[in-house]
Amino acid sequence: MIKLPQPERDDCVLRHLLDRQAAEQPGKVYLKNEDGREWTYAQMRQAVINAGAALQALGVKQGEHVFGWMPNCPEAIIAWYAVNYIGAVYVPTNTAYRGRLLEHAIYLSDAKVGIVHADLVPRFADIEVSALRDVVVFGGTAAGDARLRFHPSEILSRAAQEAPLERPIEPRDSIYIIFTSGTTGPSKAVLTSYAMMWYQNPEAWPIVSQGSRFLLSGPLYHASATGWAYCMLVRGGSVALIESFKTSTFWDVIRETGATHCVLLGVMIPFLLKEPPSPRDKGHPLKFVCTSPWGEPCLTFGRRFGTTMYTAYSMSEIPCPIVSEANPPKPGVAGKRRPGFDLRIVDENDYEVPVGQVGELLVRSDRPWALNSGYHKNSEATAKAWRNGWFHTGDAMRVDEDGYYYFVDRMKDAIRRRGENISSFEVEAVVQEHPAVRECAALAVPNELSEDDVMICIALQPDMTVEGKDLIDFLLPRMAHFMVPRYIRILQSLPKTPSAKVQKEELRRQGITPDTWDGAAAGIVIKRDKIGRP
Repeated sequence: MIKLPQPERDDCVLRHLLDRQAAEQPGKVYLKNEDGREWTYAQMRQAVINAGAALQALGVKQGEHVFGWMPNCPEAIIAWYAVNYIGAVYVPTNTAYRGRLLEHAIYLSDAKVGIVHADLVPRFADIEVSALRDVVVFGGTAAGDARLRFHPSEILSRAAQEAPLERPIEPRDSIYIIFTSGTTGPSKAVLTSYAMMWYQNPEAWPIVSQGSRFLLSGPLYHASATGWAYCMLVRGGSVALIESFKTSTFWDVIRETGATHCVLLGVMIPFLLKEPPSPRDKGHPLKFVCTSPWGEPCLTFGRRFGTTMYTAYSMSEIPCPIVSEANPPKPGVAGKRRPGFDLRIVDENDYEVPVGQVGELLVRSDRPWALNSGYHKNSEATAKAWRNGWFHTGDAMRVDEDGYYYFVDRMKDAIRRRGENISSFEVEAVVQEHPAVRECAALAVPNELSEDDVMICIALQPDMTVEGKDLIDFLLPRMAHFMVPRYIRILQSLPKTPSAKVQKEELRRQGITPDTWDGAAAGIVIKRDKIGRP
């Protein structure tokens, strides 16, 4: 058996990485913001040391948690790195949270100190703030809450004497706590070690190098953006930070920032492909795109814009155990198993299913701290996810004879119709191909006889319309007869979780509404395909 590497402190602990890069290439730009501001490695390290010393002065000790609630901005990265530099644990939190969601996140954070944007401070007013007492405020001033002591952000930039660490920071220590999306219930707080971060991106993607610049368009409270920021620190590369993805300005941003790598998820690629072709389509520095889900539009994107395309499978709890080669030839693939990870596809009793059959994906690793360290303050969820010595992803997948893995659906989102198991994920991918459809969600609704019927909820492109029958005519040649939806509901927008994932539970609760189009009531009968015998 080949012994795979395990990271030492100098390989993965953020404090050591920042010290090393600042010593080896002090003048190289690590962070470039969309407004033109830049930080070299030496400047980044000094800003981090100053901010870390200020946090220590506020009482933050090694191993304690710091609540982060900031939009994408350079100050958010400096704050995160400063927390880690003093051996504390960062807890980045969704800026859409409010009310009970926010209260729950603050409770899970166990933080006494927070770093928060001024525009978000008023949301503290009507909730319990648990242990939170000191709040550093960016982007303005705050006052009026007797429970909290507010501090101006300037305290983080003043030169101060850093207190020494109580002990070395180890690869097994937590770098941060990341929140799950909360699509099936209250968000869970994932304990993420430095070692897991190293396994997630630096080890998974050797094609990323010192000369790479990664565009961070995803929010810095999601594992994708944080993972790539960390990866570029390991590699000695750089990041370009923007507030969020926008179709209309994407290529301008790529050119202005010099970004060579990025992630494009969900509808981003279809949105960019719908833009009119331009002579400048290949006139940009972008060379590498990681995307999911994988399909023909991804290859079309690569050909049109001259980029090399990859896909992968990952979660907040596990570090990319499945990755693809460049431009994988099979539609729907997630990639192949990475060395160092064991994968099983199992039934409801954890027994392995045959090749080609759909089941739940389980993951484990023979290297310590390579996966999540559990859910903070939720031992029941941790035990359920880690039963029988494997991490249960909750995702339905299959593997073919060539070792390619295919994401089918979340286990809870599978649809059973006419004796067939239907992937809502696959239904959505086809519906999304219609030019009028901006986004969609497929779900099961009760059939008056038995099993399920398929319903799709869609939001349309601006100034576009589509009739139910016309959409069915579009879908019939593109999907199996049993997948074609009976019900179509058009909304202005789909309900979302604060992490921008569609809230299917809410759509299921609303069910078949008066404005839902019913194909059966419209007289549409979809029959099984007739296949002649040889």
